[in-house]
Amino acid sequence: MRRKLAPALLRLAEQGLLTEQFAVLGFARTPMSDEDFRQALQDALNVSPHHEGWRWLRERLVYCQGNYGDPLSMQRLSEYLHRLDAQWRLEGNRLLYLATPPEVFDDLVVGIRESGLNRSSGWVRIVVEKPFGNDFESAQRWNRLLWTAFDESAIFRIDHYLGKETVQNLLVLRFGNTIFEPLWNYRYIDHVQITVAESEGIGNRGRYYDAAGALRDMVPNHLFQLLTLVAMEPPLSLDADAVRDEKLRVLRSIRPFEPDEVDENVVRGQYGSGEVNGQVVPAYRDEPFVNPKSTTETFVALRLFVHNWRWEGVPFYLRTGKRLPKRVTEVHIQFRPVPYLLFPPETAGQLKPNLLTLRLQPDEGILLRIETKVIGMGMHVRSTPLDFYYAELGTPIPDAYERLLLDAMRGDQTLFMRADEVEAAWRIVTPILRHWQTAPPPTFPNYAAFTWGPKEADELLAKDRRQWLS
Repeated sequence: MRRKLAPALLRLAEQGLLTEQFAVLGFARTPMSDEDFRQALQDALNVSPHHEGWRWLRERLVYCQGNYGDPLSMQRLSEYLHRLDAQWRLEGNRLLYLATPPEVFDDLVVGIRESGLNRSSGWVRIVVEKPFGNDFESAQRWNRLLWTAFDESAIFRIDHYLGKETVQNLLVLRFGNTIFEPLWNYRYIDHVQITVAESEGIGNRGRYYDAAGALRDMVPNHLFQLLTLVAMEPPLSLDADAVRDEKLRVLRSIRPFEPDEVDENVVRGQYGSGEVNGQVVPAYRDEPFVNPKSTTETFVALRLFVHNWRWEGVPFYLRTGKRLPKRVTEVHIQFRPVPYLLFPPETAGQLKPNLLTLRLQPDEGILLRIETKVIGMGMHVRSTPLDFYYAELGTPIPDAYERLLLDAMRGDQTLFMRADEVEAAWRIVTPILRHWQTAPPPTFPNYAAFTWGPKEADELLAKDRRQWLS
C-alpha cells in the first residue's frame, strides 16, 4: 500500500481519473485510527498536506482494524462499507484488493464469502497478488476456493509487469507493423532471451523469500507473461478473453520437463557476499530471517521450447535473479545471421545478426540493431542502433499499478491472468520444483553478489553456441 497502491491512487486522483463516488477502506491487523492511516500514507508519499490531489484523496481514506477471516472483524468491515456506501454514494461497487501474506489467503476468502462481502447491490471484484499458489496443486485449490465466492469474471489476478507501457506496446509492435509479423517465426528468429535482473537483495522479505525462491517468485508470472506476449498468435480482437486465449495456447505448447531433463535445461544459484562502490553486502544466508543453511535459489535460468508451427526449434532463454550487476528487464529477439558468402574476408567477425530489444526498465524503449557500412574506402561494417525511448516523448509514463487499478475498477481483465493461465504456468514449473526436492542442490553460494549468476548459466547458452545479451 505504501510503495505501490497509494502512489498509484494519488496519481490517478491528480489526473482526474477517479470518480467523485470513491473511497478507500484499509483493513489490517495493526491497531490504527483513520488519522494514523492518513498520516502514514502521507509520510510514505512524501507529499504536502496542501497538495490538491492528496487533499482530495485524504478525506476518502478510512481504516478498520481486524483479523483476517475472523467473523466479528468481517462483520465490522461490512458495517464500515455500508457507511461508506451512504457517505460517498458508492452504489455498492467494491474492489477488494488482497495485499496480504499468502498464509492468510484461505481464511480471508472464506471470511469474505461467509460475511457476504462478495455480495452487494453493485459490482464486487477481487484483486489477488502473486504468487498465486506455490505449485500446480495449490494453484488449483486456490482457484476452486475463489470460485466459491466469486465468478471468474470478477477475479483479477494481478501481475504488474503486464501494466508496463512497453509490455503493452509489444502487441502494437508485433501486430501493427507489417515489417515484423512476417518475420516472427522459426524461419527468421534464431532465439529469444528474457532477462529480469535485480541488483538488490531480498531486504526484509527473508521469511517469504526463503519459502518461495526465485523460480516461484518470478517465473510462472512475470517471465512467462513476457514469453506469452512474444510468442502468441494474433488474437481475434483485443478483448480480454481473446488475448488470454492466445497466451494460454503458448503455455500449453511448452512441454514440462521430465526429471532427467531438468538439470540439462535449468540452472539455479544463490548469491554470496560481494562489493560494489566500496559497499559490502552480505550473502543470502546472512540476510535477516533466512535459514543459515538455506538451499533456496536466488537465481534461475531456463531453456524452454514452444512446440508449435511458429516456434518449433527456437529456444527461449529466461533468466532472473537477485544481487545481479544492474537492475534491468529486457526482451531480446535475436534474428538469424545472414549468409556471409557475399562479403569480403575483411568483414569477418564484423557482421552481426539483427537484434530487436524491448527494454522494460530502466529507460523504457525499443531498439533495433542493423548492420551498416563504415564510411570510407573498402568494405567494413558495423552495428547501428535504431532506437526509440519513451523519455524522448516528454510524456510521463504511467506506473503499472495506475493502469491496472483503473482497469480493475472498469472491469477490464485483459492485463490480468485467468485461472487456466495460472494453472498452465504452474504445470510447467512444478516438475522443476519436484526434481529439486529430491536432487542434491549445488554448493551454495555459487555466485558472488553483483555478478551475472553462476557460470552454469553461461554454459547453458554456450553449449548452443550463444551468449547472454543483457
